[in-house]
Amino acid sequence: MSSENALRPANYETELNEWIQDEKAAIELIHTVGSLWFDHSIELLIFRNQLVDRSASEILQLHNYAQKFVGKAITVQDSLLLAKEIEALDVAPSRIDLGRLATEWINEKAAYSTAAEFIQDKLISFIGKDKRVLVPKDVVLYGFGRIGRIAARELIIQAGKGEQLRLRAIVTRSNSAEDIIKRAALLRTDSVHGPFPGTIIEDVENHSLIINGHTVKMIAAKDPSAIDYTSYGIENALLIDNTGVSRDREGLSKHLESKGISKVLLTAPGKGDIPNIVHGVNQGSVDIENETIFSAASCTTNAIVPVLKVISKNLGISGGHIETIHSYTNDQNLLDNYHKKYRRGRAAALNMVITETGAGTAVAKVIPELAGKLTSNAVRVPTPDVSLAILKLSLETDTSKEDVNSVLRNAALKGDLVEQIQYSISNELVSSDLVGNPCASIVDSPATIVANDKRSIVLYVWYDNEYGYTRQVIRLAKHLADVIRLTYY
Repeated sequence: MSSENALRPANYETELNEWIQDEKAAIELIHTVGSLWFDHSIELLIFRNQLVDRSASEILQLHNYAQKFVGKAITVQDSLLLAKEIEALDVAPSRIDLGRLATEWINEKAAYSTAAEFIQDKLISFIGKDKRVLVPKDVVLYGFGRIGRIAARELIIQAGKGEQLRLRAIVTRSNSAEDIIKRAALLRTDSVHGPFPGTIIEDVENHSLIINGHTVKMIAAKDPSAIDYTSYGIENALLIDNTGVSRDREGLSKHLESKGISKVLLTAPGKGDIPNIVHGVNQGSVDIENETIFSAASCTTNAIVPVLKVISKNLGISGGHIETIHSYTNDQNLLDNYHKKYRRGRAAALNMVITETGAGTAVAKVIPELAGKLTSNAVRVPTPDVSLAILKLSLETDTSKEDVNSVLRNAALKGDLVEQIQYSISNELVSSDLVGNPCASIVDSPATIVANDKRSIVLYVWYDNEYGYTRQVIRLAKHLADVIRLTYY
């Protein structure tokens, strides 16, 4: 046996043992993450990827991603060490990114005698439960389609101790026993997003669903102004209208005529003077104390605006065109049939369909300096979820591919848009890889193009037009409800 072959068994055993130790640490980390979340309303993440309700293998994969993303040897042992030190302190309700903390620990540990001293220094402004006291907000989902069901899943998954948003009711056109059972089945299993990771019990006698212990009333109504939500114990609630039936102030104001509703959030572009908000970009410019009706804009607007904001701020934009390659939606026909819009009547799963999008115009409502500078169009394609925005931009500054990618990578690492922008370095990325991605925009950095003139660029921005958009809706809902926790990103 050669010396090379003799070494192989030892290397195999060594590597396997190291992996087992990592898995044990990941399992211990899962316990600490759960304890912080359910007992203290402290949510730990790793570069904006949630750690709550993850398996050991998933947590190890997230650490592998983190190492590649920042070029640092971030280990699960580091994360466990830091998480335990957070658990030992009286930290206020917060969202804390272990990816950032671990990176800083690697870079700065020589300046601290212990990890406890490091954590106390970094989270000094978080220590003390009085630093952030949350008042829970009741939430009503009006409509229970694609966005409504994903929102219901996320509201339950993110409930924790129940100190933020509380899903109290879902309004549909019927709440018969058969209807409740069918809607529970659609919530329980999803062809795109998989099974719901929890329990759903149909309480048809009381017209309710009990979801992970949360009793959610199923209310039947055709007139949004005729519901007395207070009779269900619902007060001062935020109503999320995901039907898209009404998009103007007159129609949406009917919700406010109901007892128990104080604010309305539309999951579609709002018309007229309704503020269209892309969370992370312009939520601070809206008076949430005096305004009562808000729009979360469209999935495409949420995908392109964060990237356009970064490019406009750093390189300047003189003009451009946005083409969205969008998955088909329920608005289209399954088979060829009449449709009020041209081309959308053709079979969605069999055709690429050119159609219009208002994304270019919508951008100006969020980033006024880009008004009149962008055109836009869309192609619907035979995929059920995940879309792609192609941004062809003319810049005001000479640049290079490295410079463009650098400003986008920095925006994904730090600043106001870390929840919205994810920076992908994969050369093998395809749409199905991004089902369930929580970010509004995923920048495909290897695909970035910069022309020889140094001012014409093309960016490829992916987005889960269902899940990623819904996460944006919930971020905005938390802002409107004033239940956003302290954050360390």
